[in-house]
Amino acid sequence: RPGAGGRPAGAVPEEGAEGAGPEEPCGRGGRRLRTAFSAEQISTLESSFQRQQYLGAAERRQLAGRMRLSEVQIKTWFQNRRMKLKRQL
Repeated sequence: RPGAGGRPAGAVPEEGAEGAGPEEPCGRGGRRLRTAFSAEQISTLESSFQRQQYLGAAERRQLAGRMRLSEVQIKTWFQNRRMKLKRQL
C-alpha cells in the first residue's frame, strides 16, 4: 500500500549516522535507505569537488575505496552536488 506506515508514498527513511556501510534494499520496492554521510566524508567529498567537478572511473574507484563507500554513492553525491551548484548560480 502506498503511504502505509505513516510516511508519505515516496519518503525514504534515513539511515543512522554511521552511513559508511553498504546499504540494504528497503522492502518490496527495492528502494535503498538514504545515506547519512559523516562530517569527515562530506569534507573529503567537498574538497574533491572543489578540485574536480567530474570524476573519472579510476578517481571514483579510488575515492570510494578510501572512504568505504560504494562507487554508486560517490557518483550520486557528485551528481547531486553539481545540481546544487547549478541551482546556486
